[in-house]
Amino acid sequence: MDKKLLALLACPVCKGELKLNEARTELVCYQDAMAFPIREGIPVMLATEARTLSTDERLHKN
Repeated sequence: MDKKLLALLACPVCKGELKLNEARTELVCYQDAMAFPIREGIPVMLATEARTLSTDERLHKN
């Protein structure tokens, strides 16, 4: 994902910072413990499409 685009994106729920998880191809908001998928290079910024982070993921903040 383009770093300039990533810098412009914010969590749709809390408007907080998103971190790119390249291994899982998703954008992560640690504040809300949500991970938004990236499909075919396009971030899907819908809360209904996000997965909830596990406790381990929340603590380690990959």
